[in-house]
Amino acid sequence: MRSLFSNSRNYHHLTEEAAMTTADSIGSPTRLQGKLFAMVVCFILGLGSLVAWNSMLTISDYYYKLFPKYHPARVLTLVYQPFALGTIAILAHTEAKSDTRQRNMTGYIMFFISTLALLVLDLATSGKGGIGNYIGICVIVAAFGVADAHVEGGMVGDLSLMCPDFMQSFLAGLAASGALTSALRLITKAAFEKSANGLRKGVMLFLAISTFFEFLCIFLYAYIFPKLPIVKYYRTKAASEGSKTVSADLAAAGIQTEGEGDDKQQQILSKKQLLFQNIDYALDLYLIYVLTLSIFPGFLYENTGTHQLGSWYALVLIAMYNVWDLISRYIPVVECLKIKSRKGLMLAVLSRFLLIPAFYFTAKYGSQGWMIALVSFLGLTNGYLTVCVLTEAPKGYKGPEQNALGNLMVLFLLGGIFSGVALDWLWLIGSHEQF
Repeated sequence: MRSLFSNSRNYHHLTEEAAMTTADSIGSPTRLQGKLFAMVVCFILGLGSLVAWNSMLTISDYYYKLFPKYHPARVLTLVYQPFALGTIAILAHTEAKSDTRQRNMTGYIMFFISTLALLVLDLATSGKGGIGNYIGICVIVAAFGVADAHVEGGMVGDLSLMCPDFMQSFLAGLAASGALTSALRLITKAAFEKSANGLRKGVMLFLAISTFFEFLCIFLYAYIFPKLPIVKYYRTKAASEGSKTVSADLAAAGIQTEGEGDDKQQQILSKKQLLFQNIDYALDLYLIYVLTLSIFPGFLYENTGTHQLGSWYALVLIAMYNVWDLISRYIPVVECLKIKSRKGLMLAVLSRFLLIPAFYFTAKYGSQGWMIALVSFLGLTNGYLTVCVLTEAPKGYKGPEQNALGNLMVLFLLGGIFSGVALDWLWLIGSHEQF
């Protein structure tokens, strides 16, 4: 640690001592510096958690060109979700005994290898279509799903036992991955549109940038995040309350926790009790993502018709969703704008289902301006409500309970995504699509 920050030895000597004490003897975490930097790292880690998958969604125009008969936006999402849901179900069940550090590192490394594999596959096949190439992409997408369950559940569980600002930053990073990939996709499309094989060149550059972000996340999580004083404070506090999942991360920061909190392990609420107490929050997340994924991205790519923007139309819709999803995740930072009432959250979540007839009639009769406005509102409500739920749910629990609850929340979130992806196919009923 001293070799990393040799210019501030006195400061780190004090914070090292603070972090090595038990939670009862540590003062308020506000006096530990590094909170802002930790929030920045959480933002980048959130970005890396979804940048690979958002890359797949954002280059769907390229895959529609290669595989016009295979419904890429819908099929790839449907391949991704069972693996993500199945993996998070197993990990949520075993979270109390799992090593959070190993889990998150496994996820980020899988994201890095899989994103690189997409790039290599396209280079090896020279950007050709065909069922073999499509199956190869589906296998890589399945790996994305497994990686997502490792990282998203692991990080949300870990950050649930820290301050809400870290969770908010991580969730903003998730949304930023969508906004960043959309911006990069628009830039690369504009830059290469008129050149020979320009669409493929733009995609190659795009995937290379995404691969770099995954590598950055591996470095930050392995060497920087666990050594931040405020992070050590919260993890030491969780260990003193009986948490076993933080041991490896504390060991990476030079803190040994053997024997701490063993007597408190029996006082922790079971997963069943936690779920019963927070079933409304779990249903909130499930319903938020059922609605969102029943519209985004398949409906936006295949059911919005042809407009003046031409091939840019779907990309603009995706970009608007991602930008507003990102902006909305900062609204709850202002306390007076945050919904804290459990009944209020449920009412807001249920009212979003009015968007289904709104999208149907706008696609059938409305102009592209109205569709852009609707998509923006979809993103705005998705991000805002997600942050409200995930920052309120863990309050009042012990560290191990917060970690377990975080994993349960992600299980319901991914369950909602899976259900939404399946329901998205219903938009094709009555259309002229041939299967």
